[in-house]
Amino acid sequence: MTDAELLRYSRHILLNDIGVEGQQRWLQSHAVVIGAGGLGCAALLYLASAGVGRITVLDADTVDATNLQRQIAHTTERVGLPKVESVAVAMRAMNPGVQVDARMQRADAAVLAAVVPQAQVVLDCSDNFATRQAVNAACVQHRVPLVVGAALQMDGQCLVVDTRQSDPSHQAPCWACVFPPQTVPEEARCATMGVLAPLVGVVGTWQAMLALQLLLPQPVGEPLTGRLHLWDARDARHTEMQAARRVACPVCDALHAAA
Repeated sequence: MTDAELLRYSRHILLNDIGVEGQQRWLQSHAVVIGAGGLGCAALLYLASAGVGRITVLDADTVDATNLQRQIAHTTERVGLPKVESVAVAMRAMNPGVQVDARMQRADAAVLAAVVPQAQVVLDCSDNFATRQAVNAACVQHRVPLVVGAALQMDGQCLVVDTRQSDPSHQAPCWACVFPPQTVPEEARCATMGVLAPLVGVVGTWQAMLALQLLLPQPVGEPLTGRLHLWDARDARHTEMQAARRVACPVCDALHAAA
């Protein structure tokens, strides 16, 4: 680590749970973020500021004026640009030492098969059911930990999926265990339902924090694996639900059986 890096990340290095070893691990890590909208903007800015060495971001959309109310990495001047280019500008301005791989692509199975195995952690900041299922399936297949976030209206949620643990007594659920692929919900989007601006920042920032914890050499605290965390911004309430691995889950059951 250079003198400049030691200075930049000094407040992390002072933390006993992180130190030089933890910061060095972040600098050598690769995170993949699906989506550069409200959740993705918050997550990407904090991953970049924290010093995650390589960050790949996937999003096929362009910046629209309606995004500016909550997608804090984008600006009025960048309306019309691809979101991945816009957020890359913000990330590089914040931390020139971070390698940003901005891809204007949809996270389909082929793209995920190429990028997920290269990552140490994936953050799902997308906004639709099909993409979440595809990202979950890719992360389970390649045993890459996944942090899933969602926010709509005044409600948010977060879940960590980590299938690296092969001990049968500690097998955690995947996202499809909690939200089965065959039970396709009616799609609800911010464009039609609305969303509170700071809520996406809360959830996206939480995703970044959880991802950083997963990247550390040693676990810190109790991970959010298998625990669905819910926010109700109306009443400022936090609720946690224990999520169980579903027997015969079409995504992770075969993986656990092989282990």
